[in-house]
Amino acid sequence: MNRICKLFGIRYPVVQGGMVWCSGWRLASAVSNAGGLGLLGTGSMHPDVFREHVRKCRAATDKPFGVNIPLTYPEMETLTQIVVEEGVKIVFTSAGNPKTWTGFLKKHHITVAHVVSSSKFAAKSEEAGVDAIVAEGFEAGGHNGREETTTLCLIPAVRRVTNLPLLAAGGIGTGEAILAVQALDADGVQIGTRFALTRESSAHERFKQLCLSLCEGDTKLLLKSLSPTRLVKGDFRTAVEELEAKGASTDELRSLLGKERAKKGIFEGELHDGELEIGQVASLFHEMQSVDEVMKDLIDGYNRAVRNIRENHIF
Repeated sequence: MNRICKLFGIRYPVVQGGMVWCSGWRLASAVSNAGGLGLLGTGSMHPDVFREHVRKCRAATDKPFGVNIPLTYPEMETLTQIVVEEGVKIVFTSAGNPKTWTGFLKKHHITVAHVVSSSKFAAKSEEAGVDAIVAEGFEAGGHNGREETTTLCLIPAVRRVTNLPLLAAGGIGTGEAILAVQALDADGVQIGTRFALTRESSAHERFKQLCLSLCEGDTKLLLKSLSPTRLVKGDFRTAVEELEAKGASTDELRSLLGKERAKKGIFEGELHDGELEIGQVASLFHEMQSVDEVMKDLIDGYNRAVRNIRENHIF
């Protein structure tokens, strides 16, 4: 049995990324019901809202689901206490040192995965005692690693330093891509962008439609001196580029970002002033689908790719 499926108790080795302003209970429960692992994105939730989403997700699915917690979350103690109180069994951590909370979570019999952007941090994650690793490449949307390593380079590098169950992330949105990273010894995938643009995603319709109209090159990794972030073309991205071209300080960039820019762009649909984050793979998709339709496409694409390789006998 596939190690990711066995670890999380799911049918397909497909995890939906816990994205801010996109991954509410409707999306997470839909992915879990379709055979993957849905994750709630806690990075955009106040503790009381988080608790509400956990309860609604549990009511909407009898399948396993989990939560993604950025370790920079300002109320970590409150959030982890809610995780324990509500009986959440799977936690994905990101954006921080896994040693800080892995021990606490494991003590409460919670399965822990950590997101990394380099083999160095993959090794540190294993030392911290995590159960699985998500290796996320440069193509991913939102906040990114400083190394700018692409997924196809990152997966084999991470596999060299750990034998833990490994999920590939960044630029994966098709069944063919799942087979590609499986060939590199990944056990499964974490997919963000494709699920962010589904009907069940809590992102604003204007944001979804914009992302579904993108072409190659319409996203760019910026804010590298502050926190590398992949942004969609638009007024805000232009302002960031102009400021960076002038050699802006980190304080100037923080001032431009202000508060709740991502909420304005992704959740409220403010396409001019908002911070719009999505992965490179968005340019492959131009039609909004349901989670069930996406999962069917992934499975069909994977099986089609396997058949093509067998029939063509390339090597």
